[in-house]
Amino acid sequence: MNRIAKSMVGVGIGIAAAGAMIAMTSGPEGRQTAYDAEKARVGHEAPNFVLADLNDQEHELKAILEAEDTNAVVLEWFNPDCPVVKGHYRQNTMGAVQEMFEGQGVVWLRINSGGEGKQGYGVDKNKDAAEAWKIEDPILTDASGKVGKMYGAKTTPHMYVIDGEGVLRYAGAIDDGPRDAKVNYVEAALKSVLAGETVEVAETRAYGCGVKYAN
Repeated sequence: MNRIAKSMVGVGIGIAAAGAMIAMTSGPEGRQTAYDAEKARVGHEAPNFVLADLNDQEHELKAILEAEDTNAVVLEWFNPDCPVVKGHYRQNTMGAVQEMFEGQGVVWLRINSGGEGKQGYGVDKNKDAAEAWKIEDPILTDASGKVGKMYGAKTTPHMYVIDGEGVLRYAGAIDDGPRDAKVNYVEAALKSVLAGETVEVAETRAYGCGVKYAN
């Protein structure tokens, strides 16, 4: 997508965000939050969020999508202590897909929505996993669980593919596993998105450990 097209998309997203702000209700302690007004739905604009990574650097979905070289974003719900997640990283399930689309403008974000004291929570624990599994992309922390619940993330992993215009095109499992997987749904969705084609399988049932929300 060229810079002019990206700018036009940004204007549209800004208008939509303004509309969402008008419709917002008060959150806990009387504060308003955009998360109250948005829920992710396949075929619709992916809700924006801002989350910090393990080095406390913030990442905003909207800004990533507006970057000229972004053609798609993958969200992966992550828990370094989940046996299913460990299995996928031992098998290089995620890494193989990332390598396949390297240099094609695909941004991969891992999100840990585990609450404080829950399985997989903690900066050091996630940094250790990133080093062990050679994860170079951001692992974002969502200890409040607001973003996870906004996207309806139920398991680790739970995968989402967003196209370059900010539309959610796939939600569900990484593949048709958990054993002897033959189809990688994220790979298939990315191929379709990058080719400007319809994603044939747009929703599947995710499998893995339940997301360890704080409440």
